[in-house]
Amino acid sequence: MSHHLVEVKDLHFAYDDGTPAINGVSFRITHGASVAIIGANGAGKSTLLLQLVGCLVPQAGTVTIGDVSITKKTRHLARRAVGMVFQDPDDQLFMPTVFEDVAFGPANLGLTGEEVEKRVEQALDQVGARHLMDRPPHKLSGGEKRSVSIATVLAMSPDILVMDEPSSNLDALSRRNLIALLQRFDHTKIIATHDLDLAVDVCERAIVLSRGKVAADGPTLELLANQTLLAANQLEPPLAMQGCPVCSKQG
Repeated sequence: MSHHLVEVKDLHFAYDDGTPAINGVSFRITHGASVAIIGANGAGKSTLLLQLVGCLVPQAGTVTIGDVSITKKTRHLARRAVGMVFQDPDDQLFMPTVFEDVAFGPANLGLTGEEVEKRVEQALDQVGARHLMDRPPHKLSGGEKRSVSIATVLAMSPDILVMDEPSSNLDALSRRNLIALLQRFDHTKIIATHDLDLAVDVCERAIVLSRGKVAADGPTLELLANQTLLAANQLEPPLAMQGCPVCSKQG
């Protein structure tokens, strides 16, 4: 069984007030892929991610992780394979120290003290944050919080890493460090982001959402070079593909 497989078929979801958020979305993501989910505000990106980790369950259609179709009864199984990094690190960091935050998940899996400590050290080493182990999370910088929030997920040994706007509110150096970190990961990665330059650097494939539907699905560079597609979906080309405005004026 491959827990890395993510398959969404004709997915529909509306909120309690009747507002449709996902309207017939289908795609398939296989082991080791890095996929960006992009679109304007309100396109359905965050709602889709919450479906992938079982925080929300389909009202119609299916979400399958490995060979498990997510329902209220099975979503706990999906969560063993999928780890989600939320947009705001403060939603994930709530313990007195970084060590305790990263240890929380493994401890709740029933691992022993020695096993938990090993998981914590390995996860913090992966994100370059072992030196923060004894620090209170609320005293960390934005970039440090982001690294630790990723470590809390890695400590659970997920097969699939799901991230919601991972570069939001990061300074330039922290953002570069995050991109380098993501490029090193072998995990299957699904990243919802407005940062299209990050999408170019990290994800070989992109899915464009518009009003809860898939507007396009294909190679990231190909989609982001399509000016008509971007304009129709309220997106701007990534800076790396816009050229230098000063040079163009001089030419």
